[in-house]
Amino acid sequence: MTITHDQEFQSSFFGFEMDGVTVGLFTQVSGLSMEFEATEFQTQSPEGKKFTIKRPGRPKYTEVVLKRGFSPSKVLYDWFNDVVKAASAVERKTGAIVVYNRNHKELARFNVDKCWPSKLNVSDLTAGSDEVMIEDVTIQHEFFDWVS
Repeated sequence: MTITHDQEFQSSFFGFEMDGVTVGLFTQVSGLSMEFEATEFQTQSPEGKKFTIKRPGRPKYTEVVLKRGFSPSKVLYDWFNDVVKAASAVERKTGAIVVYNRNHKELARFNVDKCWPSKLNVSDLTAGSDEVMIEDVTIQHEFFDWVS
C-alpha cells in the first residue's frame, strides 16, 4: 500500500522546540495564523472621483496554544516562571512547532520568533474521574514562518 501525501498527515503529532531543543510532544496546536491589517487610503482620480485604496499594513500573528496530556516535565513551568520573575525585559525565545508523521518523520516546521508564554493551564482535577489531565501553554510571538 502506498501512503498518499494526505494520509501522511493523519495521526500526526507535534513537537515544540525552544532555542533548538525539543521541549515535548503535543497532541493539539492552534493559532498558527498570520494576517495583514488593511490600511485604507482615500484618493481621487484625475476626473475628481473619490475612492478608497487598500494596502497591506502591519502583519498580525495570533497566539499559539499547545496542548498535551499532563507531563511531569517542568520545562514549560520553569519557562513561565522565568517570565513571572522577570524584573524588566522578558527574555524571548526562538521556537518551532514541528509536525511529525506516525513514523516520526518531520513533515512541516513552523518557526515562531521572540516568543514567551503568557498562560499555563492544567485541566480541572476531579477525584474519581478517569479523564486524562490536559496541560496547555499559550505562547505570544512576534513572527511566524512556515519553513517546510
